[in-house]
Amino acid sequence: MTDLLTLKNLTDLVVLIFLQAVLGFDNLLYISIESQRAPEGSQRRVRFWGIILAVALRVVLLFVMIQLIETLKTPFWTFDLPGIITGGINFSTLVFLFGGGFIIYTAVREISHMLSVDHLGDRASDRTAKSPLQIVFLIVMMNLIFSFDSILSAIAVTKVFAVLAMAIVISGIAMLMLAETVTEFLRKNRMYEVLGLFILLIVGVVLLGESGPAAAHAMHDDSLQIVVFNHPIVPMSKGTFYFSVVVLVAVEIIQSGYQRKLALERAQGNPQGRPAESHAPKGRAG
Repeated sequence: MTDLLTLKNLTDLVVLIFLQAVLGFDNLLYISIESQRAPEGSQRRVRFWGIILAVALRVVLLFVMIQLIETLKTPFWTFDLPGIITGGINFSTLVFLFGGGFIIYTAVREISHMLSVDHLGDRASDRTAKSPLQIVFLIVMMNLIFSFDSILSAIAVTKVFAVLAMAIVISGIAMLMLAETVTEFLRKNRMYEVLGLFILLIVGVVLLGESGPAAAHAMHDDSLQIVVFNHPIVPMSKGTFYFSVVVLVAVEIIQSGYQRKLALERAQGNPQGRPAESHAPKGRAG
């Protein structure tokens, strides 16, 4: 036990908690959006049990992933078609490809549903189309998929399982505390649900990009970098990702503020949203 209470482990724990908080926000966003599809009286229970089961399974997944990544880091398939595709594929590559593809599919499906003509009319019935058990299952599965990025990033910080597990549990407690707040905010500000889905879309693209150098990083061999038509598949930098998210949020805030301003001006009898002009005849006396 005393071996765990070292300055290095405590420092790693702080870094991991921060990392889990940043990388786990998109997960919390998904939980808040998906739980609203459950019947009104079950939504709180769905979020609670979804998060509890997901955190427990994430700890199990962490242990399994540590073993698998080390055991299966050697590429099991190598492409050698210069000018078309080169590089290697290992277990981590498949994890990123599957996770990124599934997240993109989920985001695109939800955005398409929002754009459908019958979206507003069917919204209430669509929420009750899935049982609480189905929603909990989806939340747990998506939580595990979202976990790949954070777990792989966490393993890069430390290999001490106890420190990793503690960071996951603490982040799970934080998710339980914030789930209601995020869900209530999305319920009152439905336009931000669209913003959340586009952030999920970007997360999926980030995971797909991570698949390119996965085998190369594991084996410390640059020749295993996946290159398609002479263009290496490289991950989006964290700075670019955060900048994209900040820009999306800023645009949404400015746009919603402008719409409220226009609505207020229309309510005051100025439908064009422009200053009223005097239409009194000019050059007339008396």
